[in-house]
Amino acid sequence: MSTNQTRKVDELASTKGESGPKSFSSALTLTAGLLGFALVCLDASIVNVALPAIGSSLGGGMSGLQWVVDAYTLAFAALMLSTGAFSDRVGASRAFALGTTVFTLASAACGLAPNLPALIGARVVQGVAAAVVLPASLALVRQAYADPARRARAVAAWAAGGSVAVALGPVAGGMLTTAWDWRGIFFVNLPVGALILALLIRAPRSERRPAPLDLPGQVTAVVALTALTFAVIEGGTAGWAALAVAVVAAVAFLRIEARQPHPVVPLALFRNRTVAVTVAAGAAVSVAFYSLVFVFSLFFQQVQGRSALQAGLMFLPMTGLIAVTNVAAGKLAGRYGARLPMVVGQGLAVVGLLLILYVDSRTSPVLVALLLVPMALGCALTVPPLTAAMLDAVPAERAGLAAGVLNSARQMAGALGIAAFGALISDGFVAGMRLSLVISAALLAVTGLLSFRLAGPSASSA
Repeated sequence: MSTNQTRKVDELASTKGESGPKSFSSALTLTAGLLGFALVCLDASIVNVALPAIGSSLGGGMSGLQWVVDAYTLAFAALMLSTGAFSDRVGASRAFALGTTVFTLASAACGLAPNLPALIGARVVQGVAAAVVLPASLALVRQAYADPARRARAVAAWAAGGSVAVALGPVAGGMLTTAWDWRGIFFVNLPVGALILALLIRAPRSERRPAPLDLPGQVTAVVALTALTFAVIEGGTAGWAALAVAVVAAVAFLRIEARQPHPVVPLALFRNRTVAVTVAAGAAVSVAFYSLVFVFSLFFQQVQGRSALQAGLMFLPMTGLIAVTNVAAGKLAGRYGARLPMVVGQGLAVVGLLLILYVDSRTSPVLVALLLVPMALGCALTVPPLTAAMLDAVPAERAGLAAGVLNSARQMAGALGIAAFGALISDGFVAGMRLSLVISAALLAVTGLLSFRLAGPSASSA
């Protein structure tokens, strides 16, 4: 993690008037925060490999499987715009405990779901809870360490926990689905949630801070995104009606945000070119990475006939290198500025996506696993410097807000990508998969060119 990233993350999570507790208590708090962040990241990736098993058990077809993923991602993404403020208002420790409790109970509901609608509903609750856990866990880790150097190391460990969880998700999903059942991918959250709550007993209570909430903006954002996703997934007459609702809600959202004194998405942020480019690049990366993990989880099992465990292992080469690449990207951004690793990363991802175009049902799964690596490395090389560039492009007091906008945009883009690509592969898997690859490559090519035009060799000092 670069110096700029560490400084900005510190500002993002900072809380007033809090002193560092004893070393033992700090370690327990860090462990709780790291596990909480890892848990919500794990649930974003562990489900993909289990989708064919869920479909066989509960039915629902392709659209149902898309909703199993997107119900979580949409709630997570949309509500993340406001949950940072909620965490400040109730206190990070209380928000984290509440989010973890709800997430754990929702996980149990997912594992016990008797049908697909019940599973999708429980996934929505999981996503709401995850949106609370993420900012609260970071704030909790920050308050546990008064010394800046120790705090920087703690935040780096917290971030690494999320990267490891994303990497292990497909493998863990394959192992649990094969050895137990698809329900095991949700039941495994229960002991982890209980452990987090036990660790929180020793964590100091966080003070409450006044923070404005933009409820009208938040509600219209949720309606617009949900309706748009419904339109893409379901199509037909209902899809067109949902699209109309999405347009109306989006217009209402823009009008509200333009007039709100404390909007969830300050539209003026996007007048800054660096902010606009980094949000676009982050969204393109999420479309390529998360959507194609969804597509290839189904490809390995439904097209090539592999088991859930084999499908999970196919992702290990690409996910296993993500954390290492993230660290290298941070160092490159610190030395050369954000523009170079952003452009190189997106270019590498485009090349990787084009290489995968040659994959079909007869391609060796080992070769497919290796061909996925360049795309994943390119995405991993892009994200840390674009985050640093965005946070350096806004005033320090708006760093937390800007980070929330960026992360929400990335999650939303991933959800919409899954909706769109799922619709494409339902009409012919390999042809739809190849069209998905071309669309992802085109998006990254455009944002790569925009990144190249960022001012100066060191966009992170914009």
